[in-house]
Amino acid sequence: MAEKAIGRDIAPPDLRAKITGRARYAEDFRAEGMLFAKLLLSPMPHCRVRRIDASAALAMEGVVDILTADDPMMPEITGVAAEAALTNEPLYEGEPVLAVAAVDETTAADAIEAIRVDFEPLPFVVDPLDSLRPGGPNARLDGNIQWREGQTREIREFKWTDDDFDAAGPDRLPMGEPQVEWNVGEVEDGFADADLVLEETLLHQSLSHHPMEPRSVMAYWQNGKLYLHTSTQSTARTHAGLANRLGMDQSDVVLVTEYCGGGFGSKISGAPINDVAAIMSRKTGRPVMLRINRYEETYIGRARPGFQSFAKMGFRNDGRVTAIDLYIVQDAGSYGSSGDFNTAGTVASLCYQPEHMRFRAVSVYTNTPPRSAQRAPGGAQIVAMLEPIMDKAARELGIDRLDIRRVNAPGHDGWLGPAQGTMSSCFAREALDLGAEVFGWEERTQLSATRRGTKSIGVGIGISPFVGGSRGMDGLLVIRPDGKLYIHQGIGNLGTHSIADTARAAADVLDMDWNDCEVVWGDTSRNLPWSSSQSGSQTTHAHTRANHAAALDAKAKLQEIAAGALGGSPDAYDCADGRVFQTANPGRGMTFADAARRAIDMGGRYSGHELPDDLNPMTVASATNLAGEGLMGVARDNYGGDGSIWSWVMGFAQVEVDVETGQIDLTEYTGVTDCGTVLHPRSLAAQIHGGAVQGFGQARSQKWVFDPQWGVAFAKRLYTARPPGILDVPLRMRWAAVD
Repeated sequence: MAEKAIGRDIAPPDLRAKITGRARYAEDFRAEGMLFAKLLLSPMPHCRVRRIDASAALAMEGVVDILTADDPMMPEITGVAAEAALTNEPLYEGEPVLAVAAVDETTAADAIEAIRVDFEPLPFVVDPLDSLRPGGPNARLDGNIQWREGQTREIREFKWTDDDFDAAGPDRLPMGEPQVEWNVGEVEDGFADADLVLEETLLHQSLSHHPMEPRSVMAYWQNGKLYLHTSTQSTARTHAGLANRLGMDQSDVVLVTEYCGGGFGSKISGAPINDVAAIMSRKTGRPVMLRINRYEETYIGRARPGFQSFAKMGFRNDGRVTAIDLYIVQDAGSYGSSGDFNTAGTVASLCYQPEHMRFRAVSVYTNTPPRSAQRAPGGAQIVAMLEPIMDKAARELGIDRLDIRRVNAPGHDGWLGPAQGTMSSCFAREALDLGAEVFGWEERTQLSATRRGTKSIGVGIGISPFVGGSRGMDGLLVIRPDGKLYIHQGIGNLGTHSIADTARAAADVLDMDWNDCEVVWGDTSRNLPWSSSQSGSQTTHAHTRANHAAALDAKAKLQEIAAGALGGSPDAYDCADGRVFQTANPGRGMTFADAARRAIDMGGRYSGHELPDDLNPMTVASATNLAGEGLMGVARDNYGGDGSIWSWVMGFAQVEVDVETGQIDLTEYTGVTDCGTVLHPRSLAAQIHGGAVQGFGQARSQKWVFDPQWGVAFAKRLYTARPPGILDVPLRMRWAAVD
C-alpha cells in the first residue's frame, strides 16, 4: 500500500524550479520583436483629461505607439463602479491614463515624460466622514456610495445631517443613517442585563498589499488567439474574466500564469492592466511587456479597506458577552464594492456569540486607490478592534484573558451573521486550550508588565476566525498508458502549495504513490478545469473535494474495467500501488497502465468522450481536448455540506517595548489553528507564520496616510510602507493544529 500523501511534508512540484531560478514569472518571458510599455499615471486624486499632446513622444526614436482610453480598440467596461484599464476621469492619484510602447523600457519611460496632459481638477475626498457631511465632496461625480436594492445596484449620493455630527462630539464616531442594518435579539435588553458595559471609537487603517512580485503582463497574438502571461492568484477565474473583458471566446485566449510572487488578495482575478498589454499588442502587431514597478504597484495594487467604527459591548460578571452594538464606516476606495464591512459583522457575532447584537454600516467611496480583499478581509479589521475591548473587560472583571475568550467561544452549535447561520464544525475552545499549553500561557502571563532594563514586557492573546471553503467545483484527471496519474488544476500557484496539496486527495483515493502523480497547472492550453478563485481561504476545502470526486469517478471506472476483463463485480475490486485488483485475491488484477489502454479502446465515458451533464463549460472543453489520452476521471463536487466552513487561529505573543525609544520587539509567537485535516504540515506552518507577520506589521507600522489638502499618499514605496523585515520577527515561531 502506498503511503498516504495527505498529512506528510512532501516537496511541492515547483520547488526545484524556484530554488534553482528556473521558475519563470510573467516578467521573465521574452518574444521576438517584443515592445515594452509604460504607463502615465494621474498626478491628482480626481480630475478630467481635457487634452493629450503626445506629438513629442511619438517623434522620439524607438517609440512605436500610444494607447489611451479613447482608442477604439479599448474594450468597453460596463457595470456599476467598474474599473477600466485606462481612463479620462482618474478617481485616485496613480490611476493609469495612457500607455506608451517602445523598443525598450528606458525609451518608453522617456516618452511618458515627454507627453503633456491637461488635467482639469475635480472635487475629491480622502476621508469617508468628510464625504458624509452635508455638502461634503463626493468621490465620484454621480455619488459616494453603491446602493443595493434586490439585484439592482447604482451609485447614489448619501449624506448625514449636521445633527448627526454635532451629537457625536469630537471623540466619538458620528452615527447617521446606515446603509446596512441587521439585528439579532434586542440590543438594549442585552445591555440592561450586563454587569459591565464598555464602548470605544475605533480605527483600523487602510494599507497596501505589497506582494513581493509587482504585477506584470506580457501579451502577443498568433493566428487570432491571444497569449497572455501574467501574475494572478487565480488561473481559471482570471482566464474567464479576461476573455469577458475583451469580448472574446475563452477558447481564443491562452492564459499562462505558472508562478505568482504573492497576492494576499490583490491579484484575485488578474488586473485591468492586462487589457493594456493585450490591446497594445493587437494594435502594434508585436508582443508587448508591461512591467509594473513598486511605486506603481502601491497605487494599482489594491489595499485593505479602512474602518472607522463604534463598538459597545456588554458583559456579565463571568465574562459572557450579553450584547454588541457595532457601527462601521468603511473606506471603499474608488472602485468596486468591497464587502469587508459585512464580513466584519458576521465575524464579530461568531467570535463572541452575543445574546443580542445590532450591526450598522455604511461603505463610502473616496479618491484613494481601489480596495480589495486582503488576508481575512473584514475579519482582520474587526478582531483587531474588538479584541482590546475583551482585554479591558477581563481586566475590569478580574478574569483571565484566556478564560474570557473561552467562555464566549462558539462550539459546534455556534451561530453567525444576520441569518444566524451554522458551521460544519468548530473547535475554537480546543484551539485556545492547545495554544495556552504550547505557549505556556500560565507561566508567561506572570511576566506581563514586568521590566527588563528600559524594556517593558507584555504578553497577549488574540483570536481570529475566517470563512474557509466553497463547494461545487470540477475535478479533472487522467490515468495515461504510462501508468501515471495526471491531475489537472485550474487554481493558481500563488506560493501556498495549493496546486499540489489539494491534488493529494486524488492520490489517496487511488492509493497511488505521490511520485507517480503529476500536477498540471498554470497554462490554460494544457486543459484545466473550472475552479474557484484563490480568495476567501476557499481553495483547500473546495479543491480537495473536487479532486476527491474526480478520483472516485476514476476508481469506479478502474473497477468496472477490471471486472469486465477478469470477472466478478466491480465492488469486488480495489486499487493500490498503481494496480486494480480483486480484494479477495490481490494477485488477480491489472496495472493502471493496462486499464488506461483498455479505457482508450472502450471509449465513451471511460476515455472522456462522454461527459457528465453538470460540468462547467471550461471543464467540458478541457476534458474534450483530453479525450482518448487515457482513463479519465471527471466530476463536479456535489457532496453538499452542513453549514458554512470556518477556520480559526489563536495567536499568543510576547513583546518588549522600550519605554525610552518606543521600539517594539515581538520576541515570542505561537499560532494554533482549528482548520480541519492538515494536508501539508510545513505549508500550514508557513501560512500561520506569514499571517502573523502581516498582522504584526499592521499593528506596528503599516498604514496608508493621505494629505487631506492635496489628496496624495505619503507612503508610496516599500520602505515607506514599512512592512516587517526579517529582523522584526522572532527567530523561532511555534505553531500547532487541532487536527
